[in-house]
Amino acid sequence: MRTRSILPLLLLAIAAPPAMASFNEKPSAPPSSSGSVPQATDQQQPARQQAETWYHDAYEDVAKAKEALAGDKPDHKKADKLYKRAIERAGRALDYDSKYHEALNLQGFAWRNLKNYEKSLAAYAACLAIAPDYAPAREYYGQALLESGDRKGAEEQLAYLKKLNMDELVKQLEAALAAAPVDPPGDKAKAEDKGAAPGGGGH
Repeated sequence: MRTRSILPLLLLAIAAPPAMASFNEKPSAPPSSSGSVPQATDQQQPARQQAETWYHDAYEDVAKAKEALAGDKPDHKKADKLYKRAIERAGRALDYDSKYHEALNLQGFAWRNLKNYEKSLAAYAACLAIAPDYAPAREYYGQALLESGDRKGAEEQLAYLKKLNMDELVKQLEAALAAAPVDPPGDKAKAEDKGAAPGGGGH
């Protein structure tokens, strides 16, 4: 049948991975999908293709969340809902491919935008454990560390990005560090003492 002959082409189009653009900008439009949820034919696809299908949908959710926050009247409720769905869908991608570091990076970004820094940092750390030189995650990890109060950790990520010669990402993280308030010496000493207490360590 003719429908049967074009099915492999459709599956390839659905499974094609979108390019990972910087989440600091509007993500590049991923390839079009025939539906936001993988179809029954996914059972015939290899695990990686199914993972990419779920990742595709998660990536689109992140793009939609950013759009919801753009403009004069940002819709935080809608954006939060989309970020949560993106996390779930990226999780489904990881069910099929546990080494899918881009999916972990996406989860880290979404958790960060939901202000859950514990889960955000854990996702970035897991991503970088798989792909230590994945520069976008290094920059996002640095941003999340900085936002959660760990300036030293953010500076360590900056140093790593410099070793990778990722000039654009270096500039972005440097700008964030420059804009972040620096704790007075007394406050820093208190923070260090607190960190030395049992159970008071950082991430």
